[in-house]
Amino acid sequence: MRVYNSFEEIDSDLRYLKLQQQVQQEMMKLQVNEVKDRLSAASILTNIISSIAKKAVVLKIVDKLLGSKK
Repeated sequence: MRVYNSFEEIDSDLRYLKLQQQVQQEMMKLQVNEVKDRLSAASILTNIISSIAKKAVVLKIVDKLLGSKK
């Protein structure tokens, strides 16, 4: 436990803690917005389409490789 020798020390710590709290609140806001962006309908749809396209490309490559061995 810290022992304070003056009101200035107390005020300084209180200002520091207030700023620290504000920074943490802003970080939380950024994280919430990031989660909202990731869960948006457009983002989810884009991820699904991208995944399907990647699988289609892989399937074509595999089909060509297996087809050429026959």
